[in-house]
Amino acid sequence: MSASFDPITPRPAPIKTEGLVPWIRTNLFADWKSALTTVIIIALAVIYLPALINWAVLQAVFSTDADACQAARGTGACWGAIAEKYRLVIFGRYPYAEQWRPLVATSLMLGLLVASCTRPLWNKWLVVLWVVVLAAFFVLMRGGWFGLTEVTTDQWGGLPLTIMLATLSIVFAFPLAVLVALGRRSDLPAIRTFCTIYVELVRGVPLISVLFMASFMFPLFMPQGVTIDVLLRVLVGITLFAAAYMAEVIRGGLQAIPNGQVEAAQSLGMSYWQTQGKIVLPQALALVVPGIMNNFISIFKDTSLVTIVSLYELTGSTGLAFNSDADWRPFKIEAYLFITAIYFVFCFAMSRYSLWIEKQLNRSKTR
Repeated sequence: MSASFDPITPRPAPIKTEGLVPWIRTNLFADWKSALTTVIIIALAVIYLPALINWAVLQAVFSTDADACQAARGTGACWGAIAEKYRLVIFGRYPYAEQWRPLVATSLMLGLLVASCTRPLWNKWLVVLWVVVLAAFFVLMRGGWFGLTEVTTDQWGGLPLTIMLATLSIVFAFPLAVLVALGRRSDLPAIRTFCTIYVELVRGVPLISVLFMASFMFPLFMPQGVTIDVLLRVLVGITLFAAAYMAEVIRGGLQAIPNGQVEAAQSLGMSYWQTQGKIVLPQALALVVPGIMNNFISIFKDTSLVTIVSLYELTGSTGLAFNSDADWRPFKIEAYLFITAIYFVFCFAMSRYSLWIEKQLNRSKTR
């Protein structure tokens, strides 16, 4: 009896998953909903993008000529307004001849932030670097030392003030939020009640109210002749406000840790703080990285509200630069697009760094 050969039906070739076309197919046309959304966005771009390019580039005025900008008004953007007013937008009311000082101070602060986000530099010397850079920042901004002219804090403004308020608020709010989150889960009723009242009280009012209280109401309760700098009061207000919101994010991470891990640590003779510092908090914080970074971004953007207490940060200095000049006042839209780009760069950088941290944590979990 002769054997018969039945060939196996050939299988289709594997779908290519790398390259431009697979990326477009996966991300833009994965299903009918995604495809419809992509088509709508493309249609809107075809309709409105040419007019936007014409206004922003082709018909725009780039020279610092107010008459040319007025002639192009309504048909082209006036980017010359940015070239004319950028120093007042970036540095606020800081004395013109001394603006090299906030430039150097802000560069040092940004360099410190980049160093703090670089993993090989995470060692004890980073703490020393923080102390040195912060001291240099305030010496440069305030003056009165090393022959520098003294500049009071009410003249600080623009991007340096925004970065300083956001950075210090985040640095001070994060450890406070951790303590408050632990306090809300404490077995001691007094501590738990105090932390709960603090969180609910702060979350029940808008940040503008907190800034108003810190700036105008708090000095009324101080003894006669005792004054606290308005910048310090605002910094404390933003820190307390941010810590209350961040504490709830961290508390969510703490609740996600099984009690069995705490009991196992206790069975090994670990103290409460050893258990929290080595077992619970590292896992809890890893779970809520997106929420924490969302709070950081919110803090950075909320600094724009300090204008209400006459501190002209980036947004406030923009209004100050253009509202006081009738020739350039009609071109505030270009100025606000300019600072929008600045806010976007910083917020986008923070979000990308958050994604990098998540990838590092996920890689450690798969080992």
